[in-house]
Amino acid sequence: MTETSLFNIAAIVITLAALFGYVNHRWMKLQQSIGLVVIALFASFGVIALDALVPSLGFREVIRHTLERIDFHETLMKGMLSFLLFAGALHVDIGGLIERKWAIGSLATAGLLISTFLVGGTIYFVIGRIGLDLPLTYCLVFGALISPTDPVAVLGILKTAKVPEPLEAKIAGESLFNDGVGIVVFTILVAIAAGGPGGDMLTAFDIGKLFVMEAFGGALLGLIGGYLAYSAMKSIDEHNLEVLITLSLVMLTYSIALAVHASGPIAVVVAGLLIGNRGTRLAMSENTRDHIYKFWSLTDEVLNSVLFLMIGFEVLALTITAEIAALTAIVVPVVIAARFVSVAAPLSVLTVLKRTFTKGAIPILTWGGLRGGISVALALSLPDIPAKDIILAMTYGVVIFSIIVQGLTVKTLVRMMAG
Repeated sequence: MTETSLFNIAAIVITLAALFGYVNHRWMKLQQSIGLVVIALFASFGVIALDALVPSLGFREVIRHTLERIDFHETLMKGMLSFLLFAGALHVDIGGLIERKWAIGSLATAGLLISTFLVGGTIYFVIGRIGLDLPLTYCLVFGALISPTDPVAVLGILKTAKVPEPLEAKIAGESLFNDGVGIVVFTILVAIAAGGPGGDMLTAFDIGKLFVMEAFGGALLGLIGGYLAYSAMKSIDEHNLEVLITLSLVMLTYSIALAVHASGPIAVVVAGLLIGNRGTRLAMSENTRDHIYKFWSLTDEVLNSVLFLMIGFEVLALTITAEIAALTAIVVPVVIAARFVSVAAPLSVLTVLKRTFTKGAIPILTWGGLRGGISVALALSLPDIPAKDIILAMTYGVVIFSIIVQGLTVKTLVRMMAG
């Protein structure tokens, strides 16, 4: 892709995000990310209808080609995600996370694994009965990519829903960490499905090594990068330079994580928590703190708008048959049921161990566990195999239902359950 064409595509995406955002703010008045998805979906269906009525225009094919050139997976997973996760982590109280570490840790690990295997096993049982073929390993791959709650979507909803503080800490903490763990599990399962890195079957040692490198390596890298940035910021008082240091921290930490096969998402979340808590208290003046918060808040809003716009347009890249549509309709309640079990099981165990939880914690965590761009990006990252179209359609169906239906109703549920 030439530099000019990249700029032109970026200009179109940003302009559409601004235009759709204006339409939503002026007339629809939905939460910004939900509104962008809804409008982009209507635009996508309009393109599909126009293409069906006047196929000679080839309008849909042109847009599909443009979407392929943007490469959603590369754009999100190797670019936007690092900034979005850091911006989210920057505003999270680490004291609240530590106080609720057992609930957050169990939901982000045991809960995610429960959901992965429940979804994967159920889909494998169902899929053969409607005339489709998907190996068990790829059913589990789908379970891994759809089980993590999306921090971008979840944190966006938390800005508008009045969730009780203890429950908000659990939801935010789980969403920030379980996507990193989910990506590690996804990577391992894809390697198993493909027969391992060299075509040989992965051993338990290989899986353990991969998990340690990704998860613990990412956390260590985030601590080191965050501490170096914190030390540098503590020794100066120049807000523009300190904003630049945080930007460098995110980009370099994520780049190094990708290079050494550590978890980039976990690395930037840990770095963001360190800077957002210790850094803002001990290394920044009030003026610097204000500039950093405003810079990352604006970055978060712009990238969020672009991300959810792209999610709405990805429907044009799907291949849908009657069987795939039927499977997608089945998958949505399966994923929600698995989410309920994966939340209820760890919290029930912790309740037996004398841990107390906010009223309505299980239903709110279940319904408020939104899926988003990370799941779509992981599905798009799969190799070009027959299973990919099925997995992508299922993923997209769950994500759209999650963002629009769950996103629009979670505030009502919070009022009912925790009021």
